[in-house]
Amino acid sequence: MRALDPLVDALPAATRHAWRPLEIARITTDSRRVQPGDLFVAVPGVNVDGHRFIPAALAAGAVACVVERLTPELNGEYTVCVPTVCVPDAREALAYLMAAWHGYPGRKLRVIGVTGTDGKTTTVRLIAGILSAAGHVVGTIDSVSATIAGRETPTGFHTTTPDAPEVQAYLAEMVEAGVEYVVIESTSHGLAQHRVTAVEYDVAVVTNITHEHLDFHGSLEAYQQAKAMLFHALRTSARKDGVDKVAVLNRDDSSYAYLSPIPAERQLSYGLDEAADLDKSADLYAYNVDVSPSGLHIEIVTPQGPLQVSSPLVGRYNVSNILAAVSVAYSQGIAPEAIAAGIAQVRGIVGRMERIDCGQPFTAIVDFAHTPNAMENALQCARDLTQGQVVVVFGCAGLRDVAKRAWMGEVAGRLADRVIITAEDPRTEPLDAIMDQIAEGCQKAGRRQGEGYWKIGDRNEAISTALRMAQPGDVVIATGKGHERSMCFGETEYPWSDQDAVREGLAHLGYDACSAASP
Repeated sequence: MRALDPLVDALPAATRHAWRPLEIARITTDSRRVQPGDLFVAVPGVNVDGHRFIPAALAAGAVACVVERLTPELNGEYTVCVPTVCVPDAREALAYLMAAWHGYPGRKLRVIGVTGTDGKTTTVRLIAGILSAAGHVVGTIDSVSATIAGRETPTGFHTTTPDAPEVQAYLAEMVEAGVEYVVIESTSHGLAQHRVTAVEYDVAVVTNITHEHLDFHGSLEAYQQAKAMLFHALRTSARKDGVDKVAVLNRDDSSYAYLSPIPAERQLSYGLDEAADLDKSADLYAYNVDVSPSGLHIEIVTPQGPLQVSSPLVGRYNVSNILAAVSVAYSQGIAPEAIAAGIAQVRGIVGRMERIDCGQPFTAIVDFAHTPNAMENALQCARDLTQGQVVVVFGCAGLRDVAKRAWMGEVAGRLADRVIITAEDPRTEPLDAIMDQIAEGCQKAGRRQGEGYWKIGDRNEAISTALRMAQPGDVVIATGKGHERSMCFGETEYPWSDQDAVREGLAHLGYDACSAASP
């Protein structure tokens, strides 16, 4: 049980109605899970408004409510006897309440947030690897899992940032486990929906900001503003003794122009030497990059002098992710040898250029690329791995950013030799219509159906078809699902794994000595 008054005191803005001191057993947003003694937070959802369920929550035993408005039910029947807190934003209030419930765990940790369109998970893992190599106890929360001092827990289906109750619970576990640093993948949805509010950031990092999630944010400007919330949070987050608030920016990305004016005690930029304007060079930059199928070797200029690092990660695009991680390490005073050791030890990440090797004479890869920029990077990387052909299998999610569909089709048609368009969480949209929109981009790239591209709605059959097409030395790459373990048709999540589909397809071809490895 917790006293309610100190919890409500944590809210930045709140009006109390029919107030009296009392204790609560739990905090919940789901009226179906309310138990006697609970505090019910009425959160307006995308499809359902939590205020509708206030009577059900009270009937189930809720002793107080947090609302954005006093509903007729509250005004008419409950306000005089049930303590009610009215707030401007119930999601924001939920985050502060959960932080207070757990004793403000973010104030007891050094918190690093990583945002961006692409490369967030990889950058989180690189930062954590460096900090671990330097002897720190580290926790992470990313789109694949939460890791607490070496113990890993999956973080869910399609939500890349868990909701505020889960985030604060993870942070509390980390404090209990003796974690010093936590690195959090901070998505635009997570920021805009206050899932990571009250985590008390100390370092804000951006990878890049390109076209994505305009279905949710409405415009590129709104998407950029959501990402910028991470950097504004440096100003509002709790002060910690001897800990500077640091912003780490990509000097080569368009985001630099609107993120760099946001105040921070320290600001570091990173970039590629060949991409930088000589008058506007980055604080840390790569000036000599060697890319090979076995990984990357990079020479980096830092404010402390030159640094050489090697990474088993493939793809030139990972150079920027490594530079971002090195910039964070530099801001935290990590020794160069620990930086190099940490980068070297971060190997394959589930669903990120993950190679499935069953003894077949061609390369099979699963990757999470689901944006035009990520697709371009993945296909360019696949091209670097082969002298043969590149066959790509992908789709676009339903009820998500429509504008990127033809764009991704054009990228695939331009960079791959064969394109197979298929399902990727069509949800309640007609799958054929989604595939037709992607196909428009393939046609723009000069591809013809049945020759340069194919439409196969069954993702399992699409992957099997791509594997049957492959010749020795080719690369088959399935993108868009990556680490995810479900696929949504209608409103139902069905079990799904691209990795399993690739293994099954290879087994049907007679290759069944399967293993998974980072290329």
